[in-house]
Amino acid sequence: MFTIGDFARHGRVSVRMLRHYDATGLLRPAHVDPASGYRYYTAAQLARLNRIIALKDLGFTLRQVRDVVDEKVGAEELRGMLRLRRAELETAMAAASARLLQVEARLRAIESEGQMPTNDVVVKRVPAVRVAELTAIAPSFEPEDIGPVIGPLYDELFRHLDAAGIAPTGPGIAYYEDAPEGGGRIRVHAAVQVSAPLRDGAFRVLDLPAVDRAATIVHRGSMDAVLPTAQALARWIDAGGHRPAGYPREVTLECPEDREDWVTELQAPVTTA
Repeated sequence: MFTIGDFARHGRVSVRMLRHYDATGLLRPAHVDPASGYRYYTAAQLARLNRIIALKDLGFTLRQVRDVVDEKVGAEELRGMLRLRRAELETAMAAASARLLQVEARLRAIESEGQMPTNDVVVKRVPAVRVAELTAIAPSFEPEDIGPVIGPLYDELFRHLDAAGIAPTGPGIAYYEDAPEGGGRIRVHAAVQVSAPLRDGAFRVLDLPAVDRAATIVHRGSMDAVLPTAQALARWIDAGGHRPAGYPREVTLECPEDREDWVTELQAPVTTA
């Protein structure tokens, strides 16, 4: 038998944790000396300890852990619990990864403060263009709210176009407007240039109006990291005595498989202050 200290070392856990498991009935010592109260464990108990730690690290409650290790949960139910927990962990990891991308974008924006673009910004007229589009509502204009909406919209749009036999004739154009219900919500438009009759249905074909004056800048890389470019454009607009006249359009010039190689033009409508 092992003392509680020796068993803790072999199990790679703390003595405090073993005492807690004893108190909750998860892992009782094999023997407790009646005179000294010292706890003793056997090597065979390492198997139960390993299961307890593994299930706990997966996020199961102590009650769920006890039911599993005491075999009160059937194999099929356990598989279902594990699949559900795996899905929850994958979702949490994806959300954490997205947050890290936005933190990196904010850091780049901070690092670029005071660096005013000069030759990067071009003011031009954007001609009218015919597009096919789908729309949906995002909770806000924050990147973590826009991304999960616009990606599926484009996937669905291209499926509809393919089924209708309509091929894109130009770049994708994402644009935004305040949602009618307000509350900071945004109507997201996922559009792509087409040559097709005007229509409404599973998707809409319409003519986007021309923009007489647009301050434009090219962003290279994933749109998850567009913040420094967008804020550089905003600083240029303000320094030049212009006023924004709406949300910018995002025109995809190049979109290879590697998102870091994307090239996107931001087109911000402006007026003179």
